[in-house]
Amino acid sequence: MTSYPPEPWTLVGRMDLSTFLVPTDTLPTATWPDGWSPLALAGRTPVGAAWVDYAPGGVMSYRELLVAVAGRVGARVRPHVVAIWVDSPASRDGGRELWGIPKGLASFTGFDEGTPSITVEGTERPAARAVLRRGARLPGRPRVGFTLAQERHGRCWQSPVTSRHGIGLLRADWTFDPEGPLGFLAGHRPLVSATLHDFAMSFGMTPHDRAQVGQPGVHADAQRQKSPRLGSATRR
Repeated sequence: MTSYPPEPWTLVGRMDLSTFLVPTDTLPTATWPDGWSPLALAGRTPVGAAWVDYAPGGVMSYRELLVAVAGRVGARVRPHVVAIWVDSPASRDGGRELWGIPKGLASFTGFDEGTPSITVEGTERPAARAVLRRGARLPGRPRVGFTLAQERHGRCWQSPVTSRHGIGLLRADWTFDPEGPLGFLAGHRPLVSATLHDFAMSFGMTPHDRAQVGQPGVHADAQRQKSPRLGSATRR
C-alpha cells in the first residue's frame, strides 16, 4: 500500500512541453471516457507531450512524462491524458484513484542534462527521449487553467488544473520508439515547444467542490460502496 495526499495537489517545478499535430485516426482510444471526443482539424488532432520535473516545495517531488490529447465534452474543451509515467508509486496510485489518470511507473535519465529519456517498467528500450535546448525567458508569469477529462469508475471525471508560470523559448528534438507505447508519435516533429519555468500548480478540487458538481470524490465513493442508502442519497 502507498499513501498519497488528498486533492487538490499543489505542485511546483518545470515543464518542457511540445505540441504535435497527429492524424486523428491513429490516436490510442483505450482510455477515452464516455462523452469525450478528440478535436479534429482537417483530420489532425493537437497532442501535447511534456517532460515534468516536480520539485521539492510541493506536496510531492517526482518526474513525469505525459501525453495529452486535445478534446471536448459537449461544447467544452477538455484535454485527456492518454499516456503518462512517473517515478513515484505514490503519484501513480494517487493519479489513478483520485482522477482516473492512467499513470504507470518508469525510470528516467538525463533530466538535469537536458537530454531526458524514459524506460517504461517491464521494458528494455526507451519509449521516448529528447534533446532540449532552452532559450530566453519571456516577461511575465501568466495564469492558465483548464479542465481534464478522464474515465473513473465508469464515469467521465472532470478535474480543474490551474498554473502560474514563466515561459521560455524551447527547441525540442523528440524520438519515439515506433514499437513502444508512444509509437503513434514516432516520426512526428513538434509544431511548437515551450518551457514553463517555476510553475506553481493546483490539481483537482476540494471535497466540497466535488460535491457541488456531483462528483463526490474517492473517499465518498468508498463510503458509498459500504452503504447503499448513502449512495442513493448522494447521487444526482
